Amino acid sequence: MYRIKTVQTPPLWETLLITAAIVSIISTSIILFESSPHVPLVISLLLLCIYGIAKGVPYKTLEEGIIEGAKSGMGAVFIFFFIGVLIATWMLGGTIPTLMYSGLELVTPSFYFAVVFIITSVIGIAVGSSLTTVATVGVAFIGISEAVDVSLAITAGAIVSGSFFGDKMSPLSDTTNMASSILKVDLFDHIKNMMGTTIPAFVITLLIFVFISPKLTDANFGKMVEFQNGLIDTGLVSWYNGVIPLVVLIVLSIKKVPAILTLAAGSLAAVIMALFHSTPSLENLFRILMGGFVSETGVEAIDSLLTRGGINGMLFTIGLVLLALSMGGLLFTLGIIPRLLASIEHLLNKVFSVIFASALTAVGINVLIGEQYLSILLTGETYRMSYEKVGLAKKNLARVAEDAGTVINPLVPWSVCGVFITTVLGVPTLEYLPFAFFCLLSPILTLMFGYTGWTLTYEPIKKKKSPSVGATG
Repeated sequence: MYRIKTVQTPPLWETLLITAAIVSIISTSIILFESSPHVPLVISLLLLCIYGIAKGVPYKTLEEGIIEGAKSGMGAVFIFFFIGVLIATWMLGGTIPTLMYSGLELVTPSFYFAVVFIITSVIGIAVGSSLTTVATVGVAFIGISEAVDVSLAITAGAIVSGSFFGDKMSPLSDTTNMASSILKVDLFDHIKNMMGTTIPAFVITLLIFVFISPKLTDANFGKMVEFQNGLIDTGLVSWYNGVIPLVVLIVLSIKKVPAILTLAAGSLAAVIMALFHSTPSLENLFRILMGGFVSETGVEAIDSLLTRGGINGMLFTIGLVLLALSMGGLLFTLGIIPRLLASIEHLLNKVFSVIFASALTAVGINVLIGEQYLSILLTGETYRMSYEKVGLAKKNLARVAEDAGTVINPLVPWSVCGVFITTVLGVPTLEYLPFAFFCLLSPILTLMFGYTGWTLTYEPIKKKKSPSVGATG
């Protein structure tokens, strides 16, 4: 049933003890001691190895589990390399500075956070990638918020909410395609079915951002104009710098060109744009691709914002991905996760209990392992028969996997998305978490609708065939 072979079935008390120890190590280290998530993950890996050896599992088997876990993240690792290159080139070519300048033009006195949420939602749907949206348009809005002196935490919450709404509802999204393909649900049926919970979450989130948006004063707009002038002085702002690389990215995404090729083409377009306002040497270009773009305008606010990107800038996230997935591999090899799931199987006999358990599993895997793809995959594989048993259509399970899986990952400080967003936006996960209203509302609404039966789709319960009369054993 699972991709990684389980070599033992531990008693439930051991499973609960190991799980509680890992969650305690990770959460205490990050929240109480403000540690980098890499350190508690390494400690947790060591704990699992010691536990495995104590149970008589050969070290070679443990090593194979670690490698198998890390394998599933290699696709993401290469994408992160290219996102780092994209950010650096979009700074060099003027794409992100131009988006910042244009975004400032859209700022209104009363509805700033709502504007951020709507624009990131639209770009997220067009691009089909939450992390790409965060790394491009999101970075631009963080710069705007610094310019107009409003909360970076709330801005990041609006960016995350919009980006993950767009990712979830886009036919180009890898998580959306994964959820539909695992359960063999038509992609557009899956997206249409998600609207039952996603549209109410979007509307409520929009209203909240409208309500909490600050009333920008003349002083705010004065800072904004000053910031715009500073951007123009960089020589990076022009319509073609902002439009052409973004159009390349969107068009190739719509044509379903592989993510790495799309990101590479977007980066190349930005490098070409750079030739119109400067002629970087190959030596300097390679240095920027590796170490990121360095702004040297002399204006501290602009330099701190525009200095970012590059392959080096992604190594922190890449290290976390590999460590988290390696730990996930060990948790499967040692039977920890399969045993936890098996312990609740007898409770899955009613519609709400099945929906609650599957949502809790999706959230739990995000918290325990920090990987959204694994949360979707495992939730889909584990609860397929349970949904069938209570008469729920498979597309309900696909929706729950996204409502409680895809959008929860950015809220976990040690998760792939959480660390990526914190690295790119410069806002800690726990600071923007209370304001990522869309992500917080999605699992709540999926549970509420599961309890009430609203928007659920049913299908006839398949009964097991009983043996015919007179059949012999």
